Amino acid sequence: MNVVPQNAQSSTNATRVIRNSEEALTTARELADALAIGASERDSQRRLPHDEVRTFVQSGLWGIGIRPEFGGAGVSIETVIEVVATISAADPSIGQLPQNNYLLLENLYRIGTEEQKRFFFGEVLRGKVIGNGFAEAGGKDVLDVRSRIRRTANGLRLDARKTYCTNALFADWIPISGVDDDGNIVYVYVERDAAGLSVVDDWNGLGQRTSASGSIIADDVEVNPAYVIERHKSFSKPSLSGPYAQLLHAAIDLGIARASFAEAVRLARAVSRPWIDSGLERAQDDPHTIALLGDLQIRVNAANAMVERAARILDAVRDGHDEADVARASVAVAEAKVLANDAALFASSKLFEFGGASSARRASTLIVTGATRVRTHCTTPSGGSII
Repeated sequence: MNVVPQNAQSSTNATRVIRNSEEALTTARELADALAIGASERDSQRRLPHDEVRTFVQSGLWGIGIRPEFGGAGVSIETVIEVVATISAADPSIGQLPQNNYLLLENLYRIGTEEQKRFFFGEVLRGKVIGNGFAEAGGKDVLDVRSRIRRTANGLRLDARKTYCTNALFADWIPISGVDDDGNIVYVYVERDAAGLSVVDDWNGLGQRTSASGSIIADDVEVNPAYVIERHKSFSKPSLSGPYAQLLHAAIDLGIARASFAEAVRLARAVSRPWIDSGLERAQDDPHTIALLGDLQIRVNAANAMVERAARILDAVRDGHDEADVARASVAVAEAKVLANDAALFASSKLFEFGGASSARRASTLIVTGATRVRTHCTTPSGGSII
């Protein structure tokens, strides 16, 4: 196991502050063009995208959900989802990195103290990166949390073993969950260089290798009481945390589906050969190829429409919702996720057909967002709400 040096990644203060949705979407499209360059090589070589993440953070996109009264743009959930899908089409590993960031900032706005909001929103707007340390292996379910945040004569202390800690390798602050002495599941923001905290680079997934979803070990780590978030308050009344978490996953899948379809079109025009008995000069003129591409486009367009619909439903009840609203939002997100997940799997798998036998070679970079990467994402056990 490689314990990442504490100073391996740190954000700088040269971070842009985005002011509205239009600026956010334009920035995302421009950034996606840059992130797409070398995405295949980063994944195949597992070169962690430290420089790319720094550029992403400094673009200002990580703070777009922060409300205007705290200095952010306060963009809609629909805008956040489109930003994630746009970045994921370029590199889904990088597209997944800010997922917990967006969820945690929304959660903080709901249940954090005014002091916590001002401090951590300010940190993000200054370019600090929020990671995550929530999932654990071996328990009965996601609520079977073994980590502990305990009171001692020396103050609060944290002992934890966490896995699937996406983005922790690039983080300045890592929220880590644990059970307190009152039996409540809470989480605490811990600085990356805290004594006793280790971020372990042991992620060895089949795909999305540069999401760096490794492990965290906390041994008797000192906890600042001011940084403890009472997670259980999120579920004392109907919450959008679950559907929002799942919709962010659907956005990543949607980005993969979009990129896979675009790559399929490129392969049909530039690589695929016509069937020997077709009598055609170009594969793109084959009616079977045209029909398959049409089917792919319909699936991607349907997924896109359902993801947008779900985001708008969440936006409509974002700042005031009851149990019925949350149920309606949850169903809409589930419908969108089914389509986005299936479209991503189907479109990426079809790349092998368009690329031919040579696309299966290890040296091939045709399947930039293809089956290996998307299959790992769509079956990861970290799909639930972590806050």
